[in-house]
Amino acid sequence: MNRIVIVGAGPAGIAAAEVLCARGHRPILIDEGEQAGGQGYRQPSAGLALDMSRLMGSEAGKYDALHARFANLKGRIDYRPRTMVWAIDGRTLHLVCDGRADVVEADTLLLATGAMDRVAPLPGWTLPGVFTLGGAQVALKDQGCLIGHRVAFLGSSPLLLLAAGQYREMGGEVAVVADTTPLRAKAAAFPAMMRSPRTLLRGLAYMAGAMRAGTPLLHGVTPLAIEGEGHVEALRVRDGRGRERRFSCDAVALGYGLKPETQLADLAGAALAYDADFRLFLPKTDGFGRSRPGLYLAGDGATIGGADAAEASGALAAHAVLTDLGASQDIAVIRRLARQVVRLRGFQRGLARAFAWPVAQIRAQPDATVLCRCENVTIGAVRAAMAQTLGPVEVNRVKAMTRCGMGRCQGRVCGPALQEIVAGVSGQDGAAAGRLRGQAPVKPIALAAAADTAP
Repeated sequence: MNRIVIVGAGPAGIAAAEVLCARGHRPILIDEGEQAGGQGYRQPSAGLALDMSRLMGSEAGKYDALHARFANLKGRIDYRPRTMVWAIDGRTLHLVCDGRADVVEADTLLLATGAMDRVAPLPGWTLPGVFTLGGAQVALKDQGCLIGHRVAFLGSSPLLLLAAGQYREMGGEVAVVADTTPLRAKAAAFPAMMRSPRTLLRGLAYMAGAMRAGTPLLHGVTPLAIEGEGHVEALRVRDGRGRERRFSCDAVALGYGLKPETQLADLAGAALAYDADFRLFLPKTDGFGRSRPGLYLAGDGATIGGADAAEASGALAAHAVLTDLGASQDIAVIRRLARQVVRLRGFQRGLARAFAWPVAQIRAQPDATVLCRCENVTIGAVRAAMAQTLGPVEVNRVKAMTRCGMGRCQGRVCGPALQEIVAGVSGQDGAAAGRLRGQAPVKPIALAAAADTAP
């Protein structure tokens, strides 16, 4: 029987595995996490008494349902938690689990790798006490702790309000929610966001909750600096009226929405193309998740769509797998899933326009601002390299000259901002500036594991 491997046990991966199991397949489900659920439906660490119903709020029902479905599914799949795919060579997946190397051969590969935070640099963002927005949520959901006593939330994302509400609910103090996108820009994207009225209403409820709690809620801010001596002490911004404001805090959660984790798709041979709405290079697929023969993509690892879209796209990709293996399909089910994915991903495009990636603010950062945290490369160093005679105008050449993107994260953190800096200095658009090519290992691994199974 065809060996089907799914990477990622979030909503997309779980939904795909369910569809395949229902038709007699036993897929291998590989996941980095200790427990299934992905980031949005992350379970607490074992033994931690955390009231997830209280934390998840209106999403508690979906949270419980997803984990109940996985419990019923677990015995019918080859489930491999705590396992990272660090390289793909043709049909061979190179893995590391609890420090031990392994390989898996896949006849069919379905990648549901999810997304990570997209962050923009500013002075002071390397101080201890600065977390990504997702990192702040992981600390809360996984360990039941807050990143600080008084936390500032900075960026441009509806997740700012969600995370701030969760922190308030669990006893934290929210210093400010500072959004870089003006309110009028969000209003202009309102028609697109009506594609998912329930999600839109939930977002408006988060905003209302912040206002009721007396949390300062700013729109159209310009971040100036995160201040502190050895640790975060304050966030300084310029508000939409041009006034400079300083908010005392001991931690900052920073996020500008999500970016798909495309490294494995890149290594697996997926083609990527620039998307002007998201200002990112995204994998190309057909409407059912097919990327190339034998490779399928689903969930936020393909295109940001949220948990509901991830689940629908995972099921849709699994139906595409079954179709390509010659199985008969219920066309009505497939059409319903396809319509749901289109609608929800259209909503996310509206969000991308409403909560904009701050291109101008990134390009206006001072030279001293650190761009690449791993290699401690400043924006000024990138600009200086590009200013040389015949200097580079493409991100991979800039990387070669400056080491920006060569560190532990392999450009997963600094890559989007580097793309904007290169485009701004060279006078190109984001597409012409290029993208950092995926390389193995996609995440840090022990040298011993790499030596055992190196491609």
